[in-house]
Amino acid sequence: MSTTKNEPKEYRLDALKWLMVIAVVAVGVVGNSMFSAQPLLYRVLALLALGLVGLAIASQTAKGSGLIQLLRESVVEVRKVVWPTRQETNQTTLLVVVVVIVMALILWGLDTIFGFVASKIIG
Repeated sequence: MSTTKNEPKEYRLDALKWLMVIAVVAVGVVGNSMFSAQPLLYRVLALLALGLVGLAIASQTAKGSGLIQLLRESVVEVRKVVWPTRQETNQTTLLVVVVVIVMALILWGLDTIFGFVASKIIG
């Protein structure tokens, strides 16, 4: 039986695969605490290796495959984005800074006026 793009891929034993992922994570956590006397570099490398094994197992599940597909589609969408030029970025940033300063001055002025009026009313 050949698989084509139209046929949905079958994912068997997903629950078992997720249990394996949990086991790999548990081995990493317990191993990291048991080997705390070892140099940090070795522990980090071991955790990275276990993380890659866990990701490889998780990617073979329906949810993992869906996540990988989502990430691939996200990369395609990011490539479609028209990024602003350096000049446009500088101009937009300057405009935001000016608006923030103007609003800060307006709010400071209103606060001063309302504080003055409130102190006159209260006495």
